[in-house]
Amino acid sequence: MRSLAAGALIIALGTGTVLPAIGQGPPVGQPAPALALKDLDGQPYDIRDVLGKRPILIEFWATWCPLCAKLFPQLRAAADHYGDSIEFLGVNVTVSQTREAVRQYVAEHRAPFRVLWDDEGEGVRAYDVTGTSLIVIIDRAGRVAYTGYGEDQDIGSVLRKVMGR
Repeated sequence: MRSLAAGALIIALGTGTVLPAIGQGPPVGQPAPALALKDLDGQPYDIRDVLGKRPILIEFWATWCPLCAKLFPQLRAAADHYGDSIEFLGVNVTVSQTREAVRQYVAEHRAPFRVLWDDEGEGVRAYDVTGTSLIVIIDRAGRVAYTGYGEDQDIGSVLRKVMGR
């Protein structure tokens, strides 16, 4: 995502066009946006059922995203460590994706989260997503505690802080 943003900025500087601010996810400290999607099996999921009960980690991802693949080991380690005390969600952005391809990828790579299917872009819009690999961490109070893009995120330290450890 960073290289896409830098490339867009260079193009804009060359043309004199002013770019709007690049979305970085929902503002830290604000209440988490609503998110009601279906999982890969068509079962409804509503984030409001979990908000205020335990922290939530959401990654906006795709099977073709190399940064997302590089985040998987860190996410898997966090999911193994925290188990059900944190809700782990992966919102598939569905660009050039099929449910079957995503199912195969999830099985093969042991996705560390419940996969939600965002075929209408509702989650992407609600969370101001401008690229894959966006991680959003929501605290127990239902407020956004962290947002970040890319493979170099220190998810473990953010989760420790959110869990009070």
